[in-house]
Amino acid sequence: MVFFEPGALEYPLGKELYARYEQEGIPIKMTTSHNQVRGIPGETDTEQYRNAKRTLVVGVRKTMKFEQSKPSAEYAIPLATGCAAHCHYCYLNTNVGTKPYIRVYVNTDEILAQAQKYIKEREPEITRFEAACTSDPIGIEHITGNLKRTIEFMGEQPLGRLRFVTKFHHVDSLLDAKHNKHTRFRFSMNADYVIKNFEPGTSTFEQRIEAAEKVARAGYPLGFILAPLYWFEGWQEGYTDLLERLSSKLSDEAKSDLTFELIQHRFTKIAKSLILARYPKTKLEMNEEERKYKWGKYGKGKYVYPDLKAHALKAHMEKEIQRLFPMARIEYFT
Repeated sequence: MVFFEPGALEYPLGKELYARYEQEGIPIKMTTSHNQVRGIPGETDTEQYRNAKRTLVVGVRKTMKFEQSKPSAEYAIPLATGCAAHCHYCYLNTNVGTKPYIRVYVNTDEILAQAQKYIKEREPEITRFEAACTSDPIGIEHITGNLKRTIEFMGEQPLGRLRFVTKFHHVDSLLDAKHNKHTRFRFSMNADYVIKNFEPGTSTFEQRIEAAEKVARAGYPLGFILAPLYWFEGWQEGYTDLLERLSSKLSDEAKSDLTFELIQHRFTKIAKSLILARYPKTKLEMNEEERKYKWGKYGKGKYVYPDLKAHALKAHMEKEIQRLFPMARIEYFT
C-alpha cells in the first residue's frame, strides 16, 4: 500500500510516483501528513508493525534543520525515513518508534538547497553529510532515484562530501553517477553469526562483497561499518573470518582508500522493549546487569559493553584490520 500527502503531488517526483503506482494497480490512499498515517492493517501490534514495514508513504520534508551526525559526518541529509529490513538490533526501532513505515521525500531540490547553505556556512571547511541516519538509502533508491541525484550534486560541490551505508547490494543504478570521488560508499558487514541471527531481509555477505567490488571499480572511495560488534561465543574467530574473507575478495583497487568504522552493540530500555515485542524469538542478548550504562546527550543513555569487553573487541578488531588491511584507516570505535 502507498500513502500520499496531498502536497507531494505538487512536485514532479510526487506526480511521477502517483502515476506509476496507479498504473501498476497498487492501492493508493491519501494522508494529511507523513507523520500521521492511519489505516495500516493488522489485528495485533506485531502484524501492524510488519505491514507498516511494507508500507510506503510519499511526502514532503518540511523541517529543513538537519540533525548533527557525529562521529560520521557534520549533518544528516534527510532523503528518507524508515527501512524495509528487519535487523533486530537496529536503532530505528526507537528512532521511528510508532512510525516504522517507509517515508520518501519528493522535495529533493529544497533538501539539496539547504545542504548547500550548510556548506556555505562552514567555508572553507569541508562539510560531510550522512545519508543513512534514518534509512538504508539503497533499499529505496529504485523508488525515487534521490540518492543518485544527491551523489551528483555533491560531486559538483568543492567543499561538500556525502557518506552513506547499506546492507543491500542493489548498486547498479549508481555505478555511472558523476560522483567525482566526493561520496564514500560504505557497506555494513558483520560476522556470519550476526547476519544469520539478527539481519533478516538484507542482502547476504557475498552479495554485499560483490557490490563493494563494483563500487570500487566505479571509482568510489569505499568503507565498511562493522556494526554492531557483538559478543557471542567464538566472536574472535567469527570477526577474524569476516575480515579474512573481506581481504580475500577485495581487489587492491578496492583496498587503496579504505575506511573502517567500529561500533559496539548498544541498546536503550525503550529499544529493548520494542525489540522484544516485535521479534519475540530473538536471540539478541540485552541483559542490563551485564552492561555498562553510558550517558548521552539530553540526559539519556544506552547500555554498552563493560570496559573489559569493549576494550577486547576494539583491540582484536584493530589488530586484525592492521594485519589484513595495512593501508586502511580506522575512523573511530564507539
